[in-house]
Amino acid sequence: MQPGGEFDIQQLMSQAQQMQAAVMAAQQEIAESEVTGEAGGGLVRAKIRATGEVLELAIDPKIVDPEDVDTLQDLIIGALNNAMDNAQQVAADRLGPLAGGLGGGALPGF
Repeated sequence: MQPGGEFDIQQLMSQAQQMQAAVMAAQQEIAESEVTGEAGGGLVRAKIRATGEVLELAIDPKIVDPEDVDTLQDLIIGALNNAMDNAQQVAADRLGPLAGGLGGGALPGF
């Protein structure tokens, strides 16, 4: 505030622009981040971008049983879900400090 109790709109606009630039930089960093997830004690591993794009899926051959496809499917889903949880944590870690600058409120979509 300026002397006399008036808001300094220029300062407020400058702070808003700085916050916007910081959020955009964090979002770009998140989009470029790669995270992994696993299931079955590492027998199935997934690597994804934090945006959700699946990059790799590794399945240990010893768990491939043609008679038990359901378990393999469950492990794949578990590994992908674990990777997505890790991606959300990356987003929260990167944007958390910025959310504090917005009055402590959560950012939509993160």
